[in-house]
Amino acid sequence: MRANADGQRVSGHRSRAGKSRARLLIGAAVLLAELPSNTTTARAQSALPPVTVDAPTPRPKPARASESSQRRTQAAARQRSRNAATPAAPTLSERAAAEAAAQATAKLGYRAMPSATTLRSGASPLDTSQAVNVVPEQVLKDQLPRNIDDALINVSGITQTNTLAGSQDAVVRRGFGDNRDGSIMRNGMPLVQGRSFNSAVESVEVLKGPASLLYGIMDPGGIVNTISKRPELYQHGSVTLLGSAFSASKTGADGLLDVTGPIGDQGLAYRFIGYGVSEDYWRDFGRHREMLVAPSLAWYGQDTTVQLNYEHREFIYPFDRGTAFNPVTKAPLAVPSTRRLDEPFNNTWGTSDLMQASVEHRFNQDWKLYAGYSYNTETFSANQLRITGINFTTGNETRSNDGTRGSLSNVSYGTSYISGGFWLGNMRNDVVFGGDGQYRTIYRDNLIRQATPAINIYNPGYGLVGPGTTVSNPDSAQTDKLGQWSLFVQDTLHLTERFALVGGVRYMDYDQIAGRGKPFVTNTNVSQDKVLPLGGAIFKLTDEISLYASYTESLKPNSTIAPIGVMIGSNVAPEEGVSYETGVKFDLNKRISGTLALYDLDKKNVQTTKTNSAGVVELHTVGRARSRGVELDVTGRLTDSWALIGSYGYTDARVTASEDVTLLGRKLQNVALNTASLYLVYDFGTALPGQLRLGGGARYVGDRPGDSTNTFFLPSYVVADIFATYETKYQNTPVIYQFNVKNLFDTVYYPSAVNNLNVAIGDARRVSLSATVKF
Repeated sequence: MRANADGQRVSGHRSRAGKSRARLLIGAAVLLAELPSNTTTARAQSALPPVTVDAPTPRPKPARASESSQRRTQAAARQRSRNAATPAAPTLSERAAAEAAAQATAKLGYRAMPSATTLRSGASPLDTSQAVNVVPEQVLKDQLPRNIDDALINVSGITQTNTLAGSQDAVVRRGFGDNRDGSIMRNGMPLVQGRSFNSAVESVEVLKGPASLLYGIMDPGGIVNTISKRPELYQHGSVTLLGSAFSASKTGADGLLDVTGPIGDQGLAYRFIGYGVSEDYWRDFGRHREMLVAPSLAWYGQDTTVQLNYEHREFIYPFDRGTAFNPVTKAPLAVPSTRRLDEPFNNTWGTSDLMQASVEHRFNQDWKLYAGYSYNTETFSANQLRITGINFTTGNETRSNDGTRGSLSNVSYGTSYISGGFWLGNMRNDVVFGGDGQYRTIYRDNLIRQATPAINIYNPGYGLVGPGTTVSNPDSAQTDKLGQWSLFVQDTLHLTERFALVGGVRYMDYDQIAGRGKPFVTNTNVSQDKVLPLGGAIFKLTDEISLYASYTESLKPNSTIAPIGVMIGSNVAPEEGVSYETGVKFDLNKRISGTLALYDLDKKNVQTTKTNSAGVVELHTVGRARSRGVELDVTGRLTDSWALIGSYGYTDARVTASEDVTLLGRKLQNVALNTASLYLVYDFGTALPGQLRLGGGARYVGDRPGDSTNTFFLPSYVVADIFATYETKYQNTPVIYQFNVKNLFDTVYYPSAVNNLNVAIGDARRVSLSATVKF
């Protein structure tokens, strides 16, 4: 006879049907339990294949009518009992919840699980010839970084550079980088918005060294890839309220809503993130207000995954260029660190929008296709009362009442690539082949330049002037347009089970126009193409340890908005970076992973200027800079109770060729010779009624040149942070309390400088307490 179980036809006796269903359900449970922690949601949540179990038909035995009726009654009762005891097959939501629970344990142990978007493939970091450092999701939850600079304190060899008075992401990687170098990504696609880190970001990854093979025009230090939180196929959410204080009078509050779940039962899911913050600035005046709305959709099919995400952000930041350093004593201005040198109207305000769509389709177990599109735009205006001079003896401070009105930046980017493997004889080839294109515009409409009275910074009187209104036509309409179209291919050839060679090439065609002024004056007009190679080797000592070496190149066209006496055209060579790197990677027992890297990076055709005998500023591209260093990054679980993330970086970066003799041999600005960080977490597990976790650590940044000619140095510093979380239940509802202290000892430190009159000051001690309710 036949019975129907979970929508599948099963043949045989009722007893055999019950056993078959039991085997099916046990197999499903085993399959779910054995899913690796890094299995993608789409694969983990696909439905079980239909199974039909046929049993041989038993021979009928003669029986009396009464016995037959009795047996049928008993068999029916047994079958009803089995049906009541047999659980239903796990649904998509149950599978997703089980996988999330398994991954949560790994994440608590700071397990670093890189996104496939960073290296354009799903390859393990052990099978790649470049260094990728990850700041995992749980680290961000514990440390509560407030911007990308803060998140990257956990990564070796990274320091802050000119943040445009706190309004832009600006990080130096391996000695190179600035606030508009195009190196900040979301899900592997470029951003133009000033601040990229927000509550929609799940983790942060850094691909070190020249990354032009995979990303096109780029500075040679590497890229920073922020990974979005994605919709999930089981219903859950949380609400977080946070209160913070820099001091008794400088307080603020945050609120976060994060909810996700399935839509129907066909693999469609949603996520909604809403965030708001309003807090006092820790210095004399200013307030930070921000709002984020981030809805997203995803469809997880058997072989296809579709992602759609959108972010809308509105913000206002204090525009604060910090303090000044005395050029004679090399010491900071002798005023309290809380004292601002500008005016209360110094702010940056604006909006940004980010829209992204991606499709990943798996043709079979070997080959898959990825296609993605991103559009990011940001508008902002700013009041920028600028310090032009300080008499450090009398305190007289001269200023210019500057500003920006109608700034608009946007980038449109699309990429598509196929990744997979095939056998060539006894050698496997893992290939990535594809192309991308982008069009980026940076535009500033009206630049304000207006004279304003001086003040005495030792006894300032604020509020006596208002924002500037005088538009300077020669400085306005600042425009930088860049277009790029490329094809790339990379192949990892596995010569043996332990040894592989990596080779790749990108063909790139690009155009760039830049200039300024009303009427507009073109200062850059470049149209070129370039072929960029990559090579490498990987030797796996074991399944958990590999050695690697690589040769990589980068390219970035020379350009300028400011007039320099000559136009930058296609006859001017672009900046080119070349890097040699070797190191060891490890992933021990899927608990603790890391990279030890040694590199030698050279950048040529660096743009420098020189004033000729006629007094005209001329452009020269004979500059050269190199960076050599050692980096160590480790993250993961030491024991069942202890987890850590730590780093050390040695970066020797300096100018090696320049027509300007004042630059020759100088260290690169804002680059520290030594950086280090170590953060530890102890998990008490089930020793207490709730789950208590305590953590803390510190970061060290060595002294750095404050300007390109090394006339003064920013002093080294150590900043310590601590946190505690306690998860309990209130009437069966999970509640998490979290206490954080950033800059525990209220250290006064200077993370970066533009020049001696514009030196950023790190945030003072900040205490926060939050409560999160999960549902």
